[in-house]
Formats: sequence, structure tokens, C-alpha cells
Amino acid sequence: MTKISILDLSPITEGSNPSAALANSLDLIQHGEQWGYERYWVAEHHNMRGIASAATAVVISHLAGGTSNIRVGAGGIMLPNHSPLVIAEQFGTLASLYPDRIDLGLGRAPGTDQNTARALRRTLAGNIDDFPNDVLELQNYFKESDSNARVSAIPGEGTYVPLWILGSSLFGAQLAGILGLPFVFASHFAPAMLKQAIDVYRDNFKPSDQLKVPYLMLGFNVCAAETNEEAEYLRSSSIISLLSMQKGKPRQLPKPVANLRQQLSQEEIYILENTPRCAAFGDVNAIREGMRDFIEQHNADELILVSSIFDHQARLNSYEIAMEAAMALAA
Repeated sequence: MTKISILDLSPITEGSNPSAALANSLDLIQHGEQWGYERYWVAEHHNMRGIASAATAVVISHLAGGTSNIRVGAGGIMLPNHSPLVIAEQFGTLASLYPDRIDLGLGRAPGTDQNTARALRRTLAGNIDDFPNDVLELQNYFKESDSNARVSAIPGEGTYVPLWILGSSLFGAQLAGILGLPFVFASHFAPAMLKQAIDVYRDNFKPSDQLKVPYLMLGFNVCAAETNEEAEYLRSSSIISLLSMQKGKPRQLPKPVANLRQQLSQEEIYILENTPRCAAFGDVNAIREGMRDFIEQHNADELILVSSIFDHQARLNSYEIAMEAAMALAA
């Protein structure tokens, strides 16, 4: 069975606040653990009014502390924003608190705009081309202690926190393959290079201490409901959010709108029709068929699902239906 996981941005919905968003995330992971999801990741984004997971390591601790078995991690940490030592200490602490449950996905994008990146780093002198060396440095901090090392991550050393490389281009795919690490492609929002990236990853893969054969996780959007009509209505929130993002005006996740397409401009309809989708929308049968086709097409080892729905109970229901669909595929 292809493993199924959850990617949560801790969405702050219109009229709500970060406290409610983080409480909803805890509730969702607790349900997800009961339903059998493999792992639950949150992502680092900054200066985004609709996302509450900026302090990613803190959120992970909150979520892991409220659960027992499900793996919890970052999908991902944007490594150019941080020194590898700081991340090693943070995730080494998490791994010490929650042994064998912490994942660390790494990306080389800033996860924000240039002004915010400058505020995070105080300087933009760093180069994203340093990313491979930063990954290796971070990896070394998690190994057993070295008496000759001038700098050690404590906590961190000896925890061997599993690293994942995240990407939406060929760079991350090639790096993950060369380093022998699992690869996560951001197909849920940037699917244009999906097929090429998968080929590059598998063609360049070299076995490592962490991983002997390639392991591929793909992002996949889901909006599941009891009926196709209800799912179409609930999905309008993510469509409005996407269009706002395309216009450079990110916002809190809005309330759903009935008959949204009739209210869109021709330009907005064009954007939607020309945005590639890695997604399934509708009732349990539609979700099952969509997931099956996507998994078979790309031979994915794992899907990480994103369900951007305004109402928390409806979002819970979407993830429950998605797992029901996944279990039906495995039967």
C-alpha cells in the first residue's frame, strides 16, 4: 500500500486567529493518527497572514506532544534561512523528546519574499547554491559524536534525524539522488516539472546509510466530501486563495462561495484552466479513482495530502474520506 500522509499549513481562516489555527492542527493530527496516516508535516512560511506554522520546530513539538505514534516533521525547513547548527539543535531536541518520530524535510527556497528573507537573515549575502553543503553539514551534526569536532550539536549528535529533500525543480531531485535521500516533489502547487524530476531522482540515486533504494513522496491536493457538489463548494476557498496568491496578494483562507466559476473574470478562468493540477475532488469514489491514477502514473511510494478547507469539521471529514479511499485502494 502506498503510504498516505498529511501536509498542514495551519491555515488561519478569515475571521480567525493563529491560536485557533494551531488548536485545529492539533485536533487534525490526533484524528489523523487514529485514521492511520503515516506522518504529519508542517511547513515554514513567513509573513503570510493565512499560515500559522512559521515557527515550525515549535509547532512540531506542540503536535508531537499531543500524539503518541504518528511521525511528525517539517515539510519543510527552508535551510537558507538558518544556520545548519541551529536546525540541528532544534531537531535534535525534538528527536530527544520524541524518539523515532521526527522527520526533517529541507528546501532551498526562502519560503517568503525578499524583504522578509532579509529580516530573517539580516543579510542576503548567502547563496542558495550553498544548499548542498549546508545539507551535508546538517547531516554530520546528527551523526555520533566526533572527539575531533570543534562544534557539536547538543542535543543533536547521535540522533540521526532522517533528512528529506524537498523540491519543485530538477535541482532538488538531483541532489536527493546523489545524497541517497528520500525526495519530496511539491506537485500540489508546482507540478510543471514533476515527470522530469522523478526521472532525474531515480536516475541519479546512490544508496546511502539512510536509504538503500529511491523513495518518492508526492504532494497531492484533496477536497473530499459526501457528494461531488459539496466538494466543489468547499473547494472554492482554495481557488480564491490560489487566485489571490497569483495576483501577489496572499490572504487568510476565505469562506467558500457557491457557484464561484460564474463570478470569476475571464482572466481568472484562464489562470485556473492553465494551472496544472495534481488533485482529486469529490466523493470517496472520485478521490479513490484520482489517487489511484496519480499513484500508478508516477509510481509514488507515498502521497502527502493537502486539504485546504475553510470549515474545520469539513476539513476533518475530507481527510477521513481520503483515508477511506486509500484503504479501498489497498484492499
